[in-house]
Amino acid sequence: MAHSFLTVTAFAQHTFKRCKALMQLALPCRCAICGSLSPHAICNGCDSAYWQTHDDRCPRCALPLNPHHTDPNHPPSRLCDHCIATPPAFDATLTLAHYAAPIDQLALALKFNAQLTVAATFAERLAHLVEQTYAHDKLSWPSLIMPVPLSAARLATRGYNQAWEIARPLARMLQIPAQARWVKRVLDTPPQTQLSQLQERRRNMRGAFIATPQLASVRGQHIALVDDVMTSGATLAAVARVLKNAGAARITNWVALRTP
Repeated sequence: MAHSFLTVTAFAQHTFKRCKALMQLALPCRCAICGSLSPHAICNGCDSAYWQTHDDRCPRCALPLNPHHTDPNHPPSRLCDHCIATPPAFDATLTLAHYAAPIDQLALALKFNAQLTVAATFAERLAHLVEQTYAHDKLSWPSLIMPVPLSAARLATRGYNQAWEIARPLARMLQIPAQARWVKRVLDTPPQTQLSQLQERRRNMRGAFIATPQLASVRGQHIALVDDVMTSGATLAAVARVLKNAGAARITNWVALRTP
């Protein structure tokens, strides 16, 4: 009986994959970057052309680093000047590419046009990046994935949290538990994009997030914090501070795009 059940399950999974592939061919969508017909959120041409970046980045905040001048008497620090002067609450950041034209259209399509297939694309690429990053050190993998939460008002207006739409499939791909409700956003602050100065962005985030009682479970854990776009890092730092105050040992940001 068990063998028959497994056989039927395998057949059903195979049939579902075949049907999904046929539907993609029969009902292609539009590439979120160039608008051409494509069975995927990004057409093959844009997929190969616009995912950068092999730039040297600060391992803590993922800002691109200036090329180091060779000086044997002054070995360069891998951290950027800002992270050295004012270390953020998070410990590391992984990102796929710069938030810049034309690839910034992906984040805009996901956040404002409900193109949730973009979230799946981000999740697939982040999963590959994570596997590459931790390939030789599986013990350093986070034990829990969490999205940056939206306020209740913004969630009701938008209908979904784009960070959770990335984090959920990413967690399935990496087989890491995910939790979206242990940190709450209690202030519906103005969008960070409306603020130009880092200090303004930090003040904007002050008191925006709170811990729920369940967050006590993160004590001693390494948490991956997922978001679609990282600009100044003030929002991620505010959430990371709540997690650290709850006892989390390490916070790594996994963000799709990073403002250079």
